[in-house]
Amino acid sequence: MLVFTGQRRSDAVLFGRQHETKGGGSLSFTQFKGRNRKPVKLVIPILPELRAIIDNTPRKGMTYIETEFGRPFTANGFGNRFRKWCDDAGLPHCSAHGLRKAGATVAAENGATERQLMDIFGWRTAKQVEAYTRAVRQEKVAGEAMHLIIPKAEA
Repeated sequence: MLVFTGQRRSDAVLFGRQHETKGGGSLSFTQFKGRNRKPVKLVIPILPELRAIIDNTPRKGMTYIETEFGRPFTANGFGNRFRKWCDDAGLPHCSAHGLRKAGATVAAENGATERQLMDIFGWRTAKQVEAYTRAVRQEKVAGEAMHLIIPKAEA
């Protein structure tokens, strides 16, 4: 859910059938963060990979992500459980938020524009995009420009 939506854990734990548009092709929701000050409403496609996961994951309630007791997670409860899963897997450097950042990085590496990233992740400013894509851009620009430090031979 985190990887294939690019949303925060506070949104991912709320997602369920009630957020699907008619036909199940998209999720329609208002991001949890900032919902009372400056609400950000998004409609994002459900990727085929996510659709397959949703359709093949048994659940008892409305939300896609449930506790072992079939109840919805809270954002903090999910964050704590995710931390434990990462630690148990020997991945102490991983986090739920890290998946959001990884998604933004992969999208940027695959050529997503600033506007596309803003619309996927619900960011309002280019400054927010830059926080996630600075390293990608630096590596790409350096790769394209590195040859420029070699002095040109005079004819």
